[in-house]
Order: sequence, then C-alpha cells, then structure tokens
Amino acid sequence: MSKLLRYEQETIINFNAGEKKAIVYTADPAVMRNLDSLVIEFPDTFKCIKVNDISKTYEMPKSSVTYRKPRRLSEEQREQARNRMKIINGATS
Repeated sequence: MSKLLRYEQETIINFNAGEKKAIVYTADPAVMRNLDSLVIEFPDTFKCIKVNDISKTYEMPKSSVTYRKPRRLSEEQREQARNRMKIINGATS
C-alpha cells in the first residue's frame, strides 16, 4: 500500500434511511485493521467489498455504526482508575 499523509487518511461512512447496510470507505490503516478483524471474526455481518493500493471499502449493518455520549468520570472514579493503572503497570514491570 502507498503511504498517505495523516491528513489524507480519511474514513467515510455512507448510509441512508432506505437501506439496512452502511458502506465504510477508509484509507486509514488503523481503521482498516479494526474492520479487517471484524471481517475475520464476523464474516456474515462485516464484509470487505473492495480493495485497492491505498484504501478498502466495507459493508456492514447500519446498526453497527454507533454514536455515544462522552464518558464523564467523577474525581473519585478518576482516582480509582489511576490506582488500577498503577497496579497494572507495576505488575508488568
């Protein structure tokens, strides 16, 4: 695959109200890796439908495209997460 500038590594999600499938075009290698793993793990749901030297196009159910609210943590939750990471990082050292 050709190397693109980070600015050029776009992802476009296309779907409409009349169809049940979404089409995802991407030139971002990280997105490609994630979608490729979904294609391997769930071949009946996710499909790679087009490949060229710099991008891939995938087909998936619209229900797989999600929108989520940002997560809000209290200071107590943030401190608990910080302590858990200290334990995890200390165990791997």
